[in-house]
Amino acid sequence: MTTPGAPHPLSRPAHSTAQSHRVFPTTPESVVDVVIVGGGAAGLSAAVVLGRARRSVVVVDGGAPRNAPASGVHSFLTRDGLSPAELVRLGQDEARGYGVTVVSGQAVDTQRSAEGFTVTLGTGATVVGRRLVVATGLVDELPPVPGLADRWGRDVLHCPYCHGWEVRGQAIGILGVGPTSVHQALLFRQWSDDVTLFLHSGMLDTGGTLDERHGPTETEWEQLAARGIGVIIGPVESLVVQQDALTGVRLASGRVIPVQALVVAPTFTARTEFLAGLGVRSSPHPMGVGTHLETDDTGRVLSAGAVVPGVWAAGNAGNLMAQVVGAAAAGLSVATAINADLVQEEVALAVERYRRPFSAEAEARTTIAVLGERRHGVGAARQEERS
Repeated sequence: MTTPGAPHPLSRPAHSTAQSHRVFPTTPESVVDVVIVGGGAAGLSAAVVLGRARRSVVVVDGGAPRNAPASGVHSFLTRDGLSPAELVRLGQDEARGYGVTVVSGQAVDTQRSAEGFTVTLGTGATVVGRRLVVATGLVDELPPVPGLADRWGRDVLHCPYCHGWEVRGQAIGILGVGPTSVHQALLFRQWSDDVTLFLHSGMLDTGGTLDERHGPTETEWEQLAARGIGVIIGPVESLVVQQDALTGVRLASGRVIPVQALVVAPTFTARTEFLAGLGVRSSPHPMGVGTHLETDDTGRVLSAGAVVPGVWAAGNAGNLMAQVVGAAAAGLSVATAINADLVQEEVALAVERYRRPFSAEAEARTTIAVLGERRHGVGAARQEERS
């Protein structure tokens, strides 16, 4: 493992020499340029970019990535099938190679301070930074069907682009709980000819029969029929698992329908509780699929439509639909925006100091202009005369 502050193993000699003279904070109490809360793809990607920009960075890693139950990440160029834990390990090593400090802990509070932001961890320790990145992701809240949580990320799925290839050609069930369920059924039909839509609680009335207000529209019924997607009306009571594999779903009537994979639409809840001290809270997503942080095009967090100075979001906290590679890309984008923001602030401060008539910098400039090399002393001046 690369030690904090050491040159990156893949860097060129010139880069390594520059890095070896840098001193990065190594304790959570140090004031750093950027605090990143969240140690997944988005947070670590931002950390690497900022580390390469010679910024001091602390990443607070809660150790509970959303995709932990999955066997591997997919649709990530050169990383297809890599386990989520291994992706995090590699990302942490890469970030540390650029001087980034990774702190294990759960952020529980954030307050604005003179230096920028003070993030308090569950242990009581604090991390202070000039800028803040929210990369905490989201929580998938599953429908209350016994067995769903145990199979989540294995044969209970959500995203066809994450897991569709792994269940191609299998008997796939869609748990219909809301307006996106028909869309899911039509999507997964691309990966299998055997797709069944179960019209479950969100699409039924209290008596367990179809609620026309929440069920498929006439157009959707036609689309389902045209694609050969079966539809079963009635609540799903439980899953049938044999030899650690999903084999079917049991309806409230007792009937068992064979399926090898079950697709659900979770409620997405952004992890933002620790931002309450800043007056920032997540908002309902316009698609009705959960809550998220509102951001502008650069990733700056918005509250009541106004920019929250110094706070950016990357990954699923702001974009509920982002896959791993998209979250990593968002981390890069946010990192470049933050570095530009810091540069702008530092230039403004430098210009202010430059203009002060009685500052140390101004006195040095005056001394050089009036005395030239003689400012180094009389001996130096006499040596200059003899020469």
